[in-house]
Amino acid sequence: MSLTSVLNIAGTGMTAQSIRLNTTASNIANAESASSSVDETYRARKPWFSVLEKEISAKATDVNGFMETDAAMGAGVQVRGIVEKDAPLQARFQPDHPMANDDGYVYYPNVNVVEEMTDMMSSSRSYQMNVEVLKTAKQMLQRTLTLGQ
Repeated sequence: MSLTSVLNIAGTGMTAQSIRLNTTASNIANAESASSSVDETYRARKPWFSVLEKEISAKATDVNGFMETDAAMGAGVQVRGIVEKDAPLQARFQPDHPMANDDGYVYYPNVNVVEEMTDMMSSSRSYQMNVEVLKTAKQMLQRTLTLGQ
């Protein structure tokens, strides 16, 4: 695998995890936002990732019946979009609440704070691992440059 491939994969991974961290933070920030109607209630959002495919040359496709590791890997991560979770909203009977509708219900987002905190820890660690990959690649390149001295 080439150095540019490693840098590209780590870079796209960092971008993807940064977006994941931002959507998670938005979900946590809106976890207790109240609304009087279902249509106005915040819905939890999640990023949708996919593998960036790379072109595979004819010489790299088959080695003893198996695909080479480098050829079988993707070229990084792509964020396809941000989607809303389809979990049901929380309707709470709170007739004294200022946001209560005519029936006395207040609607809260479909945000599970424990799940969001788990996602935040996971994406933070993934981001850190991609940073470590970039640091290691930089160190390897610097050592390669000093070999001729």
